[in-house]
Amino acid sequence: MNTIGEPWQRHFPTATSGAHLFPEFEMRAKAVSGEVFRVPDATAARETLIRLVDDVGAKKAVVVESPLQEAAGITEALRSRGVTVYTEPTDIAAHAETSDIGISGVEFGIAETGSVFQDGGAIATRLVTILPPLHVVFLPSANIVPGITEAFDIISQSFDRGYVGFITGPSRTADIERVLTIGVHGPSRFAIIAVDETPKGGEA
Repeated sequence: MNTIGEPWQRHFPTATSGAHLFPEFEMRAKAVSGEVFRVPDATAARETLIRLVDDVGAKKAVVVESPLQEAAGITEALRSRGVTVYTEPTDIAAHAETSDIGISGVEFGIAETGSVFQDGGAIATRLVTILPPLHVVFLPSANIVPGITEAFDIISQSFDRGYVGFITGPSRTADIERVLTIGVHGPSRFAIIAVDETPKGGEA
């Protein structure tokens, strides 16, 4: 994704957005089978991720790093658990399809739908989002906008080309005989780790 020349944060509607919208966001995200974990700081975020890794018995992960993840020492923590971690774009392309877990950051959440917005300009980000059976994202819990209108206002003022994604729960379809099936076109589990603490050095 290419920006017009300034970061999306400059267009974030701080007067109407923020952590006070998180309860609505969480409720709607859980309503579409998303897993939401709100934690106070990077240490708790790391512990939450490790529990998810242990839950699925992950041995292989593809990771697109963000400031929140770096503050939490996610890559090092995974490797210390014996998980093989790939972070380089070429390695992600080669291993995303056979990885147990994909981890990435997202820019903000949308209270109206329980969705998260992700700048998907990098191919590696899109692969991490789509191919592993469990996708975990890191979200600053204060980065919640009221609705889709506000989300598109941010996008229209910040980006001029490329790819963006709205992720709402795990992959689901009812194409076959109108029977709801989870995980056919993407991850069967989608987890959001929302962190209250702002990492040193900037936005997540």
